[in-house]
Amino acid sequence: MAIKDAALHALIEPVVSAMGFELWGIDHLSQGKHSRLVIYIDHENGISVDDCADVSRQVSAVFDVEDPVPGEYRLEVSSPGMDRPLFTLEQFAQYAGHVVTVKLRAPFDGRRKFKGLLAGVENDEVLLQVDGEEYCFPIEGIDQARVVPQFT
Repeated sequence: MAIKDAALHALIEPVVSAMGFELWGIDHLSQGKHSRLVIYIDHENGISVDDCADVSRQVSAVFDVEDPVPGEYRLEVSSPGMDRPLFTLEQFAQYAGHVVTVKLRAPFDGRRKFKGLLAGVENDEVLLQVDGEEYCFPIEGIDQARVVPQFT
């Protein structure tokens, strides 16, 4: 987790937890002068639109005081959804056995995007089985990862 994201996480997590939700993760996407800050919240009973609105209001109030994001930004609060992003080693371990997509920060074997079976985690690496081969990716080398929804 980058230092900037760690600071945002430390600011947002107590607010989300106090409201009875789990902070699943944060995506801070810079788009020129404008940026988008997406906060993913989770709960064992699911997340409603009202839950997202309530968390958005509380986080906005904290941001009005702390001003942690320079410039203009759009704040979004969302459920991780079925194609949930994975941010931490614990989340990767929780979804072992599922198909995931992984986008790396830098190319490995000439490519940055992989899709395969999440075999688990080992130390600080994510184990991914792709077409009969196993890859080990350091967590800090992963830019994005998402669970691929399976419909049966």
